[in-house]
Amino acid sequence: MRSGRHRFVGMTIDERLGRLAEHHEALTQSVELLTSDLRDLQGVVRELARQHGGLARRNEKLESLVTDIAEGTARLLHVVQAHEHRISGNQSQ
Repeated sequence: MRSGRHRFVGMTIDERLGRLAEHHEALTQSVELLTSDLRDLQGVVRELARQHGGLARRNEKLESLVTDIAEGTARLLHVVQAHEHRISGNQSQ
């Protein structure tokens, strides 16, 4: 790439202005594309945030369900142990 000063050597003012206008247009298009991409990414981020919120709520429900199952299993274990103790007590008599 040529340095900035030597780029316009030998060009008339009109030619220089034309080149600058072309560069300006190219930069404008680049900014428009980047702006569009940014809007798309913002939409994706919003959707991911919505999904994350839904997953967090689902995870809380699952944690509650697992806790309920664990507590129920512990109660059943206690009942089984009590029955075993009662059965073994009856067999020894």
